[in-house]
Amino acid sequence: MGFSQSARRDHLKTEEAFASYERVRHRLPVARAGGASVHLPNLDALADDMDVFLLDAFGVLNIGDSAIEGVPARVAGLQKSGKRVMVVSNAAGFPHALLMEKYKNLGYDFAPEDVITSRKATLQALHAAPPLKWGLMATPSLGRGDIEPFDMVYLAEDAGAYDAAEAFVLLGSAVWTQERQALLEASLQRVPRPVYVGNPDIVAPRETGFSVEPGHFAHRLADRTGVEPQFFGKPFGNIFDLAFARLGAHDPARTVMVGDSLHTDILGGQAAGLKTALISGFGFFAGHDVESPIRVSGILPDYILARP
Repeated sequence: MGFSQSARRDHLKTEEAFASYERVRHRLPVARAGGASVHLPNLDALADDMDVFLLDAFGVLNIGDSAIEGVPARVAGLQKSGKRVMVVSNAAGFPHALLMEKYKNLGYDFAPEDVITSRKATLQALHAAPPLKWGLMATPSLGRGDIEPFDMVYLAEDAGAYDAAEAFVLLGSAVWTQERQALLEASLQRVPRPVYVGNPDIVAPRETGFSVEPGHFAHRLADRTGVEPQFFGKPFGNIFDLAFARLGAHDPARTVMVGDSLHTDILGGQAAGLKTALISGFGFFAGHDVESPIRVSGILPDYILARP
């Protein structure tokens, strides 16, 4: 999961959120034979067996705009002991500088290059694409940091802007509406065009439920228009390729992806050939059983941590 962007009104329950991911499994990586799902108390219990920790943000580092109690100190302790600690997050909505400021305010000390986001993966693809006029799903109040070089128009209620776009990029859905989604789908039905999805999350856990994220709208438009989006971020390999390029030589058997979501963090880590650790007490499954979802999904983490 990425950082929380805003408090949204369209909240789901845990069971509904889980079912939403299960319905789109045909577009996600295939789960490999999972791990033993060994229960452990926290990240420190993995220190003897892991050299590299790839940490999701929401549910691992923070809940909303607050750090999870004890985690900044625990992360600092891992760093001090010589462990490599990086963030791997679907935080596409935030310009990188703003994201780094948030981490600092929460009490974390990460080098900017060690924060790998789905926004970075999307930007890499955008730079590789030919010059196009992009229709943009994003939150204007967060600014255009990192995307200034591109010809992008914020999508709102002007139907003409949708038809004028040569391609679309979905970064953040905090101000997206059903009306805007209908305009996008109608435009794509008339003329199919590429759709880049910078945040594959279908939902994001918040204090009062699950908000609907860009991945939800991307899967919906795929179902209704036949346009298959290109996803950037967990569980897809492009974000892990960026992390591995930053890491350099590493032992996958001693590298662990830690997150609160089976379908993004754990499935993505498995597909990338890493060890995986599911956080059970915060984020997606906070206050809920994890054993049944693990069994139903067939996505088996190597470890289940009560807290980060």
